[in-house]
Amino acid sequence: MRKYFGTDGVRGIANEELTPTLAYKLARAGGYIISKYSHHDGQKPLAIIGTDTRISKDTLKYALMAGFTSVGIDVIDAGIVPTPAVAYLTRFFKADIGTVISASHNPMEYNGIKFFNSQGFKLADAIEEEIEDLIEQMENKKDIINSPTHNAIGRLVKRENPKEAYMDFLQKIVNTDLKGLKVVLDTSNGAAYKIAPEVFKRLKATVHTIADKPNGLNINWDCGSTHPQNLQKAVLQQKADIGLAYDGDSDRLIAVDEKGEIVDGDKIMLICAKHLKEQDKLKDNKLVVTVMSNLGLHISAKQNDIDLSITGVGDRYVLEEMLKYGYSIGGEQSGHIIFLDYNTTGDGILSSLILSSILKQSKKKMSELAKIMDIYPQVLVNAKVDNKFKQTYMEIPEIAQKIKHIEEDMAQEGRVLIRPSGTEPLVRVMIEGKDEDKITTMANELAQLISEKCK
Repeated sequence: MRKYFGTDGVRGIANEELTPTLAYKLARAGGYIISKYSHHDGQKPLAIIGTDTRISKDTLKYALMAGFTSVGIDVIDAGIVPTPAVAYLTRFFKADIGTVISASHNPMEYNGIKFFNSQGFKLADAIEEEIEDLIEQMENKKDIINSPTHNAIGRLVKRENPKEAYMDFLQKIVNTDLKGLKVVLDTSNGAAYKIAPEVFKRLKATVHTIADKPNGLNINWDCGSTHPQNLQKAVLQQKADIGLAYDGDSDRLIAVDEKGEIVDGDKIMLICAKHLKEQDKLKDNKLVVTVMSNLGLHISAKQNDIDLSITGVGDRYVLEEMLKYGYSIGGEQSGHIIFLDYNTTGDGILSSLILSSILKQSKKKMSELAKIMDIYPQVLVNAKVDNKFKQTYMEIPEIAQKIKHIEEDMAQEGRVLIRPSGTEPLVRVMIEGKDEDKITTMANELAQLISEKCK
């Protein structure tokens, strides 16, 4: 059982669970382990650090810098930049380690530390475990890491402007004149607050920005991809062609059409996959999605002759599948979309630029493009269970019988997905279908049965 690393780095309430002391140890142990696997050609190893806008970024950043430099690693401070910027800049600067200080779409009191390897990918589980083992040794007063002295100590180093390098990268990929397109950007008072509007302006779009005044406390507060209602209003007020919302670290995108209707990650992925297919750039004709993507996406993909590859829930599984076969696009309903030809992680600004350039080239309205799929009603109910039943609930005859009955009932017009939660004592019941009342009743009845039988 891992003590620090979860599915997406180390997270917790800043200065309570995620302390500067832990950040220092993570950098010291992480720097030592990760640089062991890198090739420096006689140079000092190099780390790059980027943060979102949370108030706790400074205390954690300087603790990380102290940890890295204490084991002889030089550090580039990229400042406030999106998570995908760090993934790109790690490769751009030929750094050994990319480090992000962010808790993504979580409230401001949380923060997180995430490492990328020299290729800009999240660390393998085995390397995270090695880092944990080393931290355990440090806590037991058995710090085996050498502390260099004299000129071998790491330092803060300056390189060409990291933000400019990332903006150039985005501009070159999209390379479309967006003149005449009016966009509203909701930057979630987060990491995209300067970069996203600047890139859209450089591409000649007319830009109106909301939630772009971070104060350290307002990240994700009633704004961004998880709270798009203010963006919907702003699009209508501004008579804009499209609205685009990022989350706190800008690795997700949710869009809004000119009528103020939400265009979720499923629709964005399909629009982009269809465009790539038309350009002969959809590798093996495949779009990678998770089991949580809407039934409407499955039906539309078939109609548009796009093949799907389906993975478990989580962007790491999407990425694994894409890397294995070299697929070009994949993602989640939440708007975490990976364009593997360009970057190694979901990139909200990149996704928004690609979607905007497709909109401009199509000469259609966003609402027309969004008609690519119908969203089927989707009901998700959590059944509380005793942990010991999380994996064995199907062995209880009444539950197995009820699930079989629902699956047969929904076979022609819907979908049933039941899975244990990865982190809590819950079994999640998800049913999709045309009749919302019917599936709501079914989902509630099944969840109640599972809870009763798995106390």
